[in-house]
Amino acid sequence: MATVFINGSIIPQREARLSAFDAALQHGVGLFETFVAIADSADAPRVIHLGEHLARLATSAQTLGLAETIHTDALAEAVQRTIRQAAVDSPETIRFRIRLTITGGDLNLLEAARGHSAPQQQPTLLIVAQPATHYPDEIFSRGITTVLGDLKLNPLDPFQGHKTVNYWARLRELQQAASKRAGEAILLQVSNHLAGGCVSNILLVKDEEVFSPVSRGEEEEVAEGVDGDGIEALGDSTSGAVLPSPVLPGVVRRWALDMLSSEGVRTERRLLALQDVLDADEVFLTNSSWGVMPVVKVESRTIGDGAVGPISRMLVERWRDLTASKG
Repeated sequence: MATVFINGSIIPQREARLSAFDAALQHGVGLFETFVAIADSADAPRVIHLGEHLARLATSAQTLGLAETIHTDALAEAVQRTIRQAAVDSPETIRFRIRLTITGGDLNLLEAARGHSAPQQQPTLLIVAQPATHYPDEIFSRGITTVLGDLKLNPLDPFQGHKTVNYWARLRELQQAASKRAGEAILLQVSNHLAGGCVSNILLVKDEEVFSPVSRGEEEEVAEGVDGDGIEALGDSTSGAVLPSPVLPGVVRRWALDMLSSEGVRTERRLLALQDVLDADEVFLTNSSWGVMPVVKVESRTIGDGAVGPISRMLVERWRDLTASKG
């Protein structure tokens, strides 16, 4: 059973509807965030990394012109309200998957773009809470197989690196991966640099160091050499130009990098190639649904010795600790 919040009200699932003229349906205008909540306290459910998710949403909304200001405190309150109701609706459930979506609202943006008069924009806020997907423990102890996807991300597309509602291409790649009995598809950029998974970020372990592709918002920082060598290809050193990244700045990716640094593991964000993946000692994927997912094979190529490595195992355990019920 799902608990649905729309524009300030909790709506029974069977009655939850959006306008046929909502900009998300008409033009694909909208952003979303997905996160996990632990309802082990009826009064104060825990939402994992809620602040980070809402901050990313607010940045994307302003950057892409969805809204000049996103009131993250009000969004956080709406999320908490939805989860509290979900705990009442599904009292046997402790772990919930929350999807928060903000669209352009009931507004014909095409007419507005043509100069026609239009009412003031009223974005649609939709929050859905439902029992989280259960991933068997064996997946994390044995690792998954991935395939190489056909979709390539364009760093010059300003909408890449943001969680827009236009997710069809990625989900199609994920479907094709599932048809090959793979758990994810690895995507490259049009430059053939590594991007990540369809619905995840990717990190590699080589010689006890962890590497991750540069994500949106990190280009200037990394190009200035903050993360060490090997990043000159980000831009033209003579002109100062820096190539933008189409990689989403993943919240769990950031958590993993911070956790590794706190454990004394050297981390580096840089441009990577598919060969770096194939030559890695360990590979793992991060997102807010599964946390940390070890990868032991890409197509027919085995990663490392084919077993989940120590760094991946450590992060899997740290994520379990973070998201465990305290009740």
